[in-house]
Amino acid sequence: MDIQNQEHPPIQAGDIVYVMVRNPHAQDVANIQEAAVVRDPVRSGELNLFLYETHYPMNEEFALYRTREEAERAYQYYFGSAGEEVPHG
Repeated sequence: MDIQNQEHPPIQAGDIVYVMVRNPHAQDVANIQEAAVVRDPVRSGELNLFLYETHYPMNEEFALYRTREEAERAYQYYFGSAGEEVPHG
């Protein structure tokens, strides 16, 4: 989770980010999903990703991107090849 840098303001509740989600049954398959940044309903002061109607703690396990374009570039770098279309979630 390295999107908190000088180019962007810190992530806060209400932001929309894009997450690369891997298929648990096929590790070489992934797609890009939009997720909302929300306040943790249990731990005060912490943020969660709200994805697939579920809260996920924000941690280093997620590759987060501010824009779909950034996510698509990363997807192409890690999974794509010329001519493959990036799946939209």
